Amino acid sequence: MFASLFAVLAPVFIVAGIGYAWARKGLDYPTDFIARVVMTVGTPSLVLSTLSRTELNPDAFTSMAVACLLCTLGMALAALLVCRASGMHWRVLLPAFMFPNTGNMGLPISLYAFGEHGLALAVAFFLTLSIVQFTIGMAISGTAASLKALLRNPIVISLAGAMPIIFLDFELPRWLANTADLLGGMTIPLMLLTLGVSLASIRLRHVGSGLLLGGLRIGLGAAMGWAVGAALGMDTLERAVLVVQSAMPVAVFNYLMAVRANREPEQVANLVMCSTVLSFAWLPVVLAWWM
Repeated sequence: MFASLFAVLAPVFIVAGIGYAWARKGLDYPTDFIARVVMTVGTPSLVLSTLSRTELNPDAFTSMAVACLLCTLGMALAALLVCRASGMHWRVLLPAFMFPNTGNMGLPISLYAFGEHGLALAVAFFLTLSIVQFTIGMAISGTAASLKALLRNPIVISLAGAMPIIFLDFELPRWLANTADLLGGMTIPLMLLTLGVSLASIRLRHVGSGLLLGGLRIGLGAAMGWAVGAALGMDTLERAVLVVQSAMPVAVFNYLMAVRANREPEQVANLVMCSTVLSFAWLPVVLAWWM
């Protein structure tokens, strides 16, 4: 079991660690350029490539999308309760609890733990959460996007491209499938490198509160995923992916939005770093249970 867990987690931590060490050494890393490439080219290609290679039936996709929405709603309610108890502003804590790192960490871990079919289910969760994050999430953070900007968002476009593949059993032409495979293959490594670089730029303050709230986010996320999966009667693999995705740490994107809105970015950075550090110990427990 230890060897299996190590095989799943080691690539994720090693690649993210390379990005972290790269940034700490002061070496040049064009984060804005890489992030734009990943968002506009890599992620849509990964979505098309994964869903075209994997037989993901419409019921499974719909079930995962509904489960994602229920988990997000449940975490929003939990965050409001924590805000009332802690006195934190709801615009700070709500996005951190609602939007975990299902892309940079969730996708590679689902791939290495559960294979191509697990990755396809994780992509369904990621797409659904991304739509909510780029609409409701940005409105909560105070940086709402226009409808035109939303429709031009690559994640939304990739979701539209995925619908015929899932619901109409559409097959990509061979040349397009090969191109999507090639471009999609760069996405996960670049995501992990960028995650490491981003974490290297975050400075910890008020570690105690960060560890407490970060631990709450991860623990409640896992419990929410388990409860929603059980309520919807999902099969074992679907529930495993749901729990893993729901238990991810706070996404770095929340920090970027807090900086943009000038809404306690240091507190959000604290949550990102502390929850990510805690996930190094927590994820092996979650994976050991489901694997």
